[in-house]
Amino acid sequence: MSTFFERIKNLNLLRRVVYGVVGVITYPGVALINKLQVNGAERLKDLPKRNVLFVSNHQTYFADVITFLHIFFAAKWGKYKGLGVPYYLLNPITKIYYVAAAETMKDTWLTRLFASAGALTVKRTWRAEGKEVQRGLDPGDTRKIARALNDSWVITFPQGTTKPFAPGRKGTAYIIKQNQPIVVPIVINGFWRAFNKKGLKFKKKGSILSVTIKEPMNIDYNAPVEEILDQVMDAIEQSKKYMLKGKHHLMSVIDK
Repeated sequence: MSTFFERIKNLNLLRRVVYGVVGVITYPGVALINKLQVNGAERLKDLPKRNVLFVSNHQTYFADVITFLHIFFAAKWGKYKGLGVPYYLLNPITKIYYVAAAETMKDTWLTRLFASAGALTVKRTWRAEGKEVQRGLDPGDTRKIARALNDSWVITFPQGTTKPFAPGRKGTAYIIKQNQPIVVPIVINGFWRAFNKKGLKFKKKGSILSVTIKEPMNIDYNAPVEEILDQVMDAIEQSKKYMLKGKHHLMSVIDK
């Protein structure tokens, strides 16, 4: 039993170190070279510490989730409008996981380092090694996410792609239906303008990175997965009714 707890302690220590290193490397790009605007971060303080699922639209492979972690860490220290001096990296939250494609997390040394902290790597159900494939929902992947939700927060991107207004994947709705988490929508913008697709290189410095954390969703967990998915896509403003609704969405589509 003592060995088990030592492993848990070491894991938390590892994650603190990794998040600290990645945080220091990425902080300038998020808060100094570009301009971060955060709305709704005060809602984080009222959330329980487990079984919370954050769902968001997706604009880069890594910059999105790294920015979320900065915001979550800062909120732990009572910073809700911005990041300020990143002393929060000295003691970051460790009970946060994020869903990512397994092949993506093997991309560079930085992504492999980042994956060692809180990545829930899953097999892409629609693409693998650059080729289109058809797979069913992997039970092992859903169990992995369920275990993480059992005692932590989890971040996921229902579209599974950086293409704006791409359809959502039913896997997210299945996870919501089966685990009944508190679902918190996040809407982002400006990341596609500031970073390249991977989110590891600058494309346009001085861009505004907008992150809006919305109220938790009111979900009927007994509803069909299609209905739950439609509700999620509406909440992250990626449904058909939001398509080309605003100039920033139009420019986003053109840029892709």
